[in-house]
Amino acid sequence: MAYEWDFSFLYQYKSLIAIGALYTIGFTILTAISGLAVGGLIAIARLANAKAVTIPLMAFIEIFRCTPVLVQLVWIYYALPILIGVELKPATAAFIALTLYGASFFAEIIRGGIASIDIGQWDAARALGMRQGALLKRIVLPQALKRMIPPLVNQVVLQLKNTSLLSVLAVPDLLYQGQLITSATYKPLEVYTMIAVIYFIILFPLTTLAHGLERRLAR
Repeated sequence: MAYEWDFSFLYQYKSLIAIGALYTIGFTILTAISGLAVGGLIAIARLANAKAVTIPLMAFIEIFRCTPVLVQLVWIYYALPILIGVELKPATAAFIALTLYGASFFAEIIRGGIASIDIGQWDAARALGMRQGALLKRIVLPQALKRMIPPLVNQVVLQLKNTSLLSVLAVPDLLYQGQLITSATYKPLEVYTMIAVIYFIILFPLTTLAHGLERRLAR
């Protein structure tokens, strides 16, 4: 017997769906901004080439790049409060985890973009007496930013996908609200199809933007 699809019941849960979508988009924006800020500081600090600084930062990057986001979420929510003696709310733990995870990737993107600038331009700017801050601001970053934009946009896309894991901490994101609706209606096919469509509507413009930027910069 063929399954009879019926999406009409979802209208009565429009407020839950809207709240979930806002949490998903909000966490993506906030963690992308905070992750970019932390990652930028890490990338600049690594330019110092001081082992006392770079080794701990490299360890931080590899730990967060080489462990699953889900494990990081659970560890920060359950284990970190025991170590620091401060209880964390689910949303706070999720924000910290996604920020640090994003920062580890943003840091490498920024560092790679800066390192891709020809060393001759650094030497020429120093020969003119330009200080490190001015060198980065006027010479290096304007060129490196063009190369960094596509991978940065791709990382934001990954940040948005990772918000689907927030439901394990009972953060009311889109997937968590979908679980609530499913438990009340027993119609998982319609609910999770709706969630997939919403994610696609949000993500498709971002991925299209990333591809467009890559093609433009390639020319």
